[in-house]
Amino acid sequence: MPQPPLLPVVQFLDEKGVPLKGKSLPTVPDQDLILLLKTMIRVRVIDARMFKMQRQGRIAFYMSTYGEEATHIGATYALKPQDWIFPQYREQGAAFLRGFPLQLFVNQIFGNAGDIQKGRQMPMHWGSRDHNLVTISSTLGTQIPQSVGTAYAMKLKKQDAVTLAFFGEGTTSEGDFHAACNFAGVYKTPSVLFCRNNGWAISTPFNRQTAAESIAVKSFAYGIEGVRVDGNDIFAVIEVTRQARERAVSGGGATLIEALTYRLSSHSTSDDPSAYRSEDRDDGPWKDREPLVRLRHYMMKAGLWTSDEEKAWEQECEKELIECIKQAESIGKPDADIMFDDIYDEIPWHLQEQKEMMQSFLKMEGKR
Repeated sequence: MPQPPLLPVVQFLDEKGVPLKGKSLPTVPDQDLILLLKTMIRVRVIDARMFKMQRQGRIAFYMSTYGEEATHIGATYALKPQDWIFPQYREQGAAFLRGFPLQLFVNQIFGNAGDIQKGRQMPMHWGSRDHNLVTISSTLGTQIPQSVGTAYAMKLKKQDAVTLAFFGEGTTSEGDFHAACNFAGVYKTPSVLFCRNNGWAISTPFNRQTAAESIAVKSFAYGIEGVRVDGNDIFAVIEVTRQARERAVSGGGATLIEALTYRLSSHSTSDDPSAYRSEDRDDGPWKDREPLVRLRHYMMKAGLWTSDEEKAWEQECEKELIECIKQAESIGKPDADIMFDDIYDEIPWHLQEQKEMMQSFLKMEGKR
């Protein structure tokens, strides 16, 4: 079956972190570059520690973003503070770049009484109204039509704002993705639909997910803009997201961005990738082009970063994280009554009965 021509991949840095000849890097002030690199390192320190903690049985679940940091950190940097982000579950760097406190992030993973979600979500389902971060849903793809609907409301209200929805390429097999793209195309919503194509939908490789040559090519069917970008090149991610945002707020409609990256970690702490892929054959080539290494090479060569600074920053991140973990482990569990709160303005009689039965049971067990 003939397919539309494969879209070119936007790229500014080569695999060694050297700017490509004939290309001018997008404008990013030096202090912002340092912030972006620091955020990537911070996320990596947190990922490593949380993986160990899950193996120790101190937390139940975690999802790493190892190797994909440039996608969501770069895209978030390109947005404005008033824009809303609809994350999936592998964008913790976006939260930190927006100022979401690490203590709240750790509390959410523990599901303790200090958890902003009140212990009612599984780990890695953070969100914050104060930071325009919509709470993560476990169900795959629900955030995409939600983001497009919100963008449509922004358009009707003539706001200078967009929504950005993150999702993996596996999510593009879900009906929600297609419904959202169709709506975005028809109503020209100010949406940025950001697909992290990391090669794997848990254990299913890309070529078993779709017969299309790319994800971005699907944009043609919905009448929206499609872009392919090197997702491990943070400059390229920033540039295409900036352009998508500008297109959205100027009335040009939605953009589907396909960021080509690779999931160097397991899907989650519940997954063992050695069962379906080879570290040497599949992962090896990507380790040399991972985003943190490329940005580090660029910044060191530009005199903006040193090995000593990186070591000191890693130690600082580790120290801060350990303090947050200690604090989280000292906080008790949420009160059981919370499960009945925030659902109805007035609790229905049958739930009130259940609540009273639970309270009587806990009292009988000596837990009240």
